[in-house]
Amino acid sequence: MEIQKFAISGLLKIKLKKFSDNRGFFTERFNEKVFLEAGLPSQFVQDNFSRSAPGVLRGVHYQWDEPQSKLVTCLRGRIYDVAVDVRKESPTFGQHVSVELDGDAPSWFWIPAGFAHGFCVLGDQSADVMYKVNVVYNPKGEAGIMWNDPDFQISWPLKDPVLSPKDLQLGSFQDYRQTPRF
Repeated sequence: MEIQKFAISGLLKIKLKKFSDNRGFFTERFNEKVFLEAGLPSQFVQDNFSRSAPGVLRGVHYQWDEPQSKLVTCLRGRIYDVAVDVRKESPTFGQHVSVELDGDAPSWFWIPAGFAHGFCVLGDQSADVMYKVNVVYNPKGEAGIMWNDPDFQISWPLKDPVLSPKDLQLGSFQDYRQTPRF
């Protein structure tokens, strides 16, 4: 396991060992002892799974009532995954990190509570995304910010994404700044 740190404190990409042969490959996705030894979280209460078609963008969401930390992976296909720091007192408030997650290159993206999260599907294949969370989802405590908010300057690799009706209604980062949740 190889851990990549970023300029924004708390975000980590965890690259997993992959053992390949002519049959395919094997990877150990999660081992509590290994995670603990590396100083990573190991207690999760819920696994979530989504399948998204090409062109789909989900996000940018956050949990403010019972904030969630997420351990995100792509099991099939490829995604462009983004975490935005929405912690009001953070020196990196409003900044983001983006990573590519690929089902053929096993890895995790650790996103602590206090970050908004979104991803889009890369290429012409659907993507299967799974993430572990440390707090059970509370639909009344979820909110989000527009995926293309100009304050974020996220270089999304698609121009006209497929969005949910809910994501089409998300507010701006300027709105969030008026009543920050973290």
